[in-house]
Amino acid sequence: MNDPLLNTIRPGDQHRILVIDDEPVIGLSCQRTLSPEGYEIDVYEDPRVGVDAALSGGYDVLLVDLMMPEMNGIELLRRVKEAGVDCEVVIITGHGTVETAVEAMKQGAADYLCKPFTPAQLKMVLQKVIERSSLIRENRLLRQELQLHQGFEGILGGSVAMERVFAMIGRVAPTDGTVLVTGESGTGKEMVARAIHHLSRRKDHPLLACDCTALAPTLLESELFGHVKGSFSGAIATKQGLFEAAHRGTLFLDEVGNISIETQGKLLRVLETKKAKKVGDTTEHEYNIRLIAATNRDLGEMVAEGEFREDLYYRLNVVPIHLPPLRDREGDIPLLATTFLDRFCRKNNVDPKSFTPETLALIESYRWPGNVRELRNIVERIGILCDSACVEPRYLPPEIRQVTPRGPGIPIPDTWEAFKRLKQQVREAAVQELERRFLTETLNRSGGNVSKAAEEVGMQRTHLHALLHKYGLGSESEP
Repeated sequence: MNDPLLNTIRPGDQHRILVIDDEPVIGLSCQRTLSPEGYEIDVYEDPRVGVDAALSGGYDVLLVDLMMPEMNGIELLRRVKEAGVDCEVVIITGHGTVETAVEAMKQGAADYLCKPFTPAQLKMVLQKVIERSSLIRENRLLRQELQLHQGFEGILGGSVAMERVFAMIGRVAPTDGTVLVTGESGTGKEMVARAIHHLSRRKDHPLLACDCTALAPTLLESELFGHVKGSFSGAIATKQGLFEAAHRGTLFLDEVGNISIETQGKLLRVLETKKAKKVGDTTEHEYNIRLIAATNRDLGEMVAEGEFREDLYYRLNVVPIHLPPLRDREGDIPLLATTFLDRFCRKNNVDPKSFTPETLALIESYRWPGNVRELRNIVERIGILCDSACVEPRYLPPEIRQVTPRGPGIPIPDTWEAFKRLKQQVREAAVQELERRFLTETLNRSGGNVSKAAEEVGMQRTHLHALLHKYGLGSESEP
């Protein structure tokens, strides 16, 4: 009787196997057994060369000998796991070292093979390991897909640029560090502030926001610190300020670059002493708040021009988070547009609608100067006014209809097998291009110093060096 699970993984799916064993006969035996089955096999006898290949990624399974000169299988396994390489490791061992192989499995190895092993045993272990790995990856992809459409704390995005933002939010949220969120208008800076607060230890206390552009300097001071009755014309009663109201919670100052120089000085003092007094009062009160500031202006440039206090800038810029403009969030525009359309149709109780490919191509090609806010507003308008199940280009505003769509896409194959090959090629090409850009930017930021670059991005130096070699990227200052 056939087990359906055994038919879910086929050797013909071109899984890549890396064999690292100092005995030539082992590598030769693996090649003779697995190559006819459709596996792609690479063999290294020198573990020092083999580990660089393993760290470069791209392999589904590593078959690693436990006892080798220079570097044993346990050490190689440890380096692969520390580098975060997404592959499974099978330990090859002699009968006398089975206990050590079991210990290797406790450290992350997927399985082990005892020498001498038969072709059937090799294929059975590989199939079991690849099947397990595929199920794990499928579950991970499903979780990522779910998060992609639900959003990270309500913020939608699956691009690399937004993944960096999500990572920064996750790291800073549990702390009390002051955060400065920068980005163009409409990129979602207040949503980032809400996400940080919701993930923080202060989530059960208030999150209060203040738009620093909406009030004159005197009124802004009153809004932030409060005032006592009679302190100025119109102060007919004592008022609580936001610093007092947000006690033990989070205070979000939006467009902090528009605060007057005088108010900047008072804000700096409050942040440094954690004390403030109401306008017209003589008594200071202590406050316990977490501050998040945001601006669409370049505060560093404002400091240079004397428009913003340098000491306040450094006090606010403890943890900077930059939100990229929508035009730089590759792949996010279709996701946002389709998600917004579905949401607004539900919200307004109208029949579901979908964008035609031509409409989506125009939407994706538009520069979106108003960023996510502009996209959301236009999609809501479409959801209300479009009387068809398919949103055609004629429903778009003139400025979007007039853009030139991006170049033609890849031609669609005629057969399923050809489509699977094309899908794999496109996936690999996209990953390689993304990886090359990541490495180039990493190396540029470090001035070409590989050790410094590896430390900054959290990689093993050997792993980064192997990837640089893979793409022919050099460095100016090798340590």
